[in-house]
Amino acid sequence: MQKENQIKILLIEDEEFDLRRVENTIRPFSERILIQDIASEGKYALELLHSKQKLYDVVIMDYQIAGGLRGEQLIKKIKDIDPSIQIIVITKMTINITDYEFAHNLIEAGAFWYCTKYPGDIEEYIYQPTDFVMSIFNAYERRILLKDKQRSKQKLDNNVSNILEAKKIIGVSDVIKKLREQINNYSKSKAPLLISGKSGTGKELVAYNIHYLSSRKYENFVPINCGGIPDQLIESELFGYEKGAFTGANKSKPGLFEIANNGTIFLDEISELPQSAQVKLLRILQDGEVEKIGRTEKVKVDVRIISATNKYLEEEISQKRFREDLYYRLNVIPITIPPLKERKEDILLLVDYFMNEYSIDMGKTLPILSEDAIKLLTEYEWPGNVRELKNLVQRILFYDENIINASLLENALGKKVSDLENYFGSDGISFKSTAENLPLKQMEKVFREKYFRFVRSQCDSDSEAAKKLGLAPPNYFRMCKELGLK
Repeated sequence: MQKENQIKILLIEDEEFDLRRVENTIRPFSERILIQDIASEGKYALELLHSKQKLYDVVIMDYQIAGGLRGEQLIKKIKDIDPSIQIIVITKMTINITDYEFAHNLIEAGAFWYCTKYPGDIEEYIYQPTDFVMSIFNAYERRILLKDKQRSKQKLDNNVSNILEAKKIIGVSDVIKKLREQINNYSKSKAPLLISGKSGTGKELVAYNIHYLSSRKYENFVPINCGGIPDQLIESELFGYEKGAFTGANKSKPGLFEIANNGTIFLDEISELPQSAQVKLLRILQDGEVEKIGRTEKVKVDVRIISATNKYLEEEISQKRFREDLYYRLNVIPITIPPLKERKEDILLLVDYFMNEYSIDMGKTLPILSEDAIKLLTEYEWPGNVRELKNLVQRILFYDENIINASLLENALGKKVSDLENYFGSDGISFKSTAENLPLKQMEKVFREKYFRFVRSQCDSDSEAAKKLGLAPPNYFRMCKELGLK
């Protein structure tokens, strides 16, 4: 019999008579069951468990062992050392093996099984020897199952830790510190959550962190971009369909809500969801039931919904493009992610992080930033936010330059960051004579882009900015898209 297949026993017994009875009972199974150590009192048993951790599979213990540490108290301390170890209690406390209260107390403390030492006229074996031996084998099997479960959980925990490390939020600014606190707090909730922020600020990153810090972290996280799927397909993707529901439905398909059951679904660009899908989403939020296409019975799901938008949903509601009742259901817990220009102290940290990450992946030597490059990076307004910065870092590493200066950065950005500063004087109207002449249309675009950003930064909504600029909202949105601001 191989050693690894032996059941290793720690026997806690202080009476020679009972010690002999235990040894006699398991002797026929000596190839499988080995008494590794014997302790005559509780404190010494705990010392053995500490010093020889993970060695023992099963503890067989006298309930009324000598010393001050005994019974349920000793069982609990053994379990604190190794939760997977199994404990069998032998006792003189009761002759009646159906003493439910006594058994309940032992199981609550952590025991696997117990047996009585009576009747006393059995001198060679423990009473009920067959049950006693079977309990040892069963206890060992339970120990193996628990150890496998612990290993599986450890692997899952490591995977979750790796995901959180890869998705960590970089920054030391006050707004990012506040955002991290919100993520930690809101991850404990099951309520729907709405993330607002400009494109490229990291809304999906926040959703990932909330999911993998929550109690649902071992379940599926299912992200979907509502604006990236045609309107005629979005309902079948989200809610699924039954075989034969429509032409071409040759087999049933589970929707993303079913796939995310017990986990989290992330609905990015929620404002792009068609009206018909908005109605079904509202029913899921109200009743926890999915209406599959072609199925009369509803499917129960337990899903936490995290949605995100880079638009002002209040504006969408006023334009009748988004349901007001759905908005209030989704916006139970609001999170707003600040644009990069509002946390300038994080810019160089992000540059350093992405530089290190991509230089290793690309096998490039880590370049050095010149002073004028650092000044440009910190003063640039980053209309594309963190995504733009991330893309810029990847782009400049292809230049294979040891020193990155402002000129190279502007080349990588595809525009001169200081265009307005070169042309306008301190009063914002006069021009510098040293400035290079630009075509009027190009100059108008530079001015409009800067001025639109300035006006929008002073307003609470796009509609307010449009009003201040003297534009109808549709014209404002159109011009923002032309300028690359939307």
